Amino acid sequence: MTVARLVLASPSEETGRLSDEVELYQRTYTTLLRSSGETQLRVLESSHRAMGSSLHPLADSDEPDLGAFIYAIRRLPDGIAGARLVIMGQDVEVFAANGITIDSWEEADAPARRRRWHDDGGGTHAVLLASASDVDDLIPTLVAFQIEWNKIHVRQRAAGWPPEEEPTPEECARALGGVADDWSRLRDAWGQRFAERLRLIAERRLSLRVRMLGGTQVGYARMTRRWWTPVHQRLAAEGLADRPIYFVSSNTHSLVNIVTGVARERETELVEFVETLPEGDILRTELEAFREGRSQGSWENFLYFVARLYFDAHGEEGRAERRRLEQECGVSHIRSTTALRVPAQIMPLSALRPERLDSRLGDVDADRLAASEAVVVNIDYPLGVAAYNILREVAVDSGSLRGVYVLGKAATLNADVGDVMISSVVHDEHSRSTYWLDNAFSVNDLAPDLRFGTGLDNQRAVTVKSTFLQNRAYLDFYYREAFTVVEMEAGPYCDALYEIADADRHPVGEAVNFSKLPLDFGIIHYAADTPYTQARTLGARGLSYYGMDST
Repeated sequence: MTVARLVLASPSEETGRLSDEVELYQRTYTTLLRSSGETQLRVLESSHRAMGSSLHPLADSDEPDLGAFIYAIRRLPDGIAGARLVIMGQDVEVFAANGITIDSWEEADAPARRRRWHDDGGGTHAVLLASASDVDDLIPTLVAFQIEWNKIHVRQRAAGWPPEEEPTPEECARALGGVADDWSRLRDAWGQRFAERLRLIAERRLSLRVRMLGGTQVGYARMTRRWWTPVHQRLAAEGLADRPIYFVSSNTHSLVNIVTGVARERETELVEFVETLPEGDILRTELEAFREGRSQGSWENFLYFVARLYFDAHGEEGRAERRRLEQECGVSHIRSTTALRVPAQIMPLSALRPERLDSRLGDVDADRLAASEAVVVNIDYPLGVAAYNILREVAVDSGSLRGVYVLGKAATLNADVGDVMISSVVHDEHSRSTYWLDNAFSVNDLAPDLRFGTGLDNQRAVTVKSTFLQNRAYLDFYYREAFTVVEMEAGPYCDALYEIADADRHPVGEAVNFSKLPLDFGIIHYAADTPYTQARTLGARGLSYYGMDST
């Protein structure tokens, strides 16, 4: 047998008792969204508060939870501050079928979620969903946003706010609650709109409505096929469709940096760019540390990080120039136009130029590289169940899938931000199955190149349904069972991998041994959050330059 089922205790039974409130909340919004009409978001506030989310610990308190508020702001478009209705659907066609033409609406983005939004300019937002995980992510985010908005509204009215002049973070903390540091972060998140937003909060109580169009499993599968079709077409056009494929789910900058050398070729320009940054900027400080021999970091990683800022600073023209340079080095970019906002890259190994490869890859036999038939297909990591849909579609389309490698962000219960975790066990809350892995990666593969973080292998990961849908008792249980990595994609990838290796559909509520798979499989996570130590700021900050080691 390629995979075996083990008779082992599953965490699902115990967590079911610990997360009744979470399941009630999820069941409540799932059933409400089946209605063909609009639903007032306020009907979900009581169950949201009752679940005691570790990401929203002050939900049931009158005290503002600015950490949860900022987290929600970063995952919603800016125009949500003036919205009244959010309509959710799987594709443009389902909106059109309901008489809603969103093609003419203004497109909108959220800073920390790759999700397609459209704004009609009159208080209605449309959002395209890539999988059921988008619902589990979006609804609690909207509810948390509304709860915290209305808390601040009440406090502003009681204090006679807002003042005529823009208040300082310290003044906000004294008058409205919270701490000055969080108000400073909120001001950074809203930028020049900070004072305008405070006035809007004081003027109106938020009362969002939501409506769901479609949301079927067939619809998600159809949308995933539309997403993959341009990638397949590009492979076919380049004569690569029948080649051995190595599928990587990571991001659009890690692999392309180490195989193209674009940043290293622009070293002089990048250094000059850093020298134009303000005094005290982290990159300018780090550049001085490199020049003085004080830096612990990697010069290559420094250039990679700066290159992203450098090309972005030149707008679309700069990004197009970078794509052109990378294309010359053998990397093709395919954008997505579907709800599955996941760009892809195609890298035939034979097209790569040995002299442009990162030296940390070691010695490369140029002749063997040129003769290789292998193709790397790298995608930006998806959210939740979309990972299952993607890998299943790739496997259905390609009969020569040879490896699957997953790099993703995670919360850690025992490590620190920037550390790298390699798991040998994955428990999936979607299928309630536990997978025991023979992970293709080990600490020895990573340790020589980690400067700021620590590598930890033999970890256990739990795939949760949403960042909000977990509470302290839930985390405590998993920690007692030695599950220290909390993330959202590994489980769905394992579910899809099971169906690649076995005749059955992936099991539910079972333990599975992945020791004899027909392809190479590896999972690595880098710690982006520490919910045990700073739940109120979970996910509200980025790893910045010091995250380059892990990514």
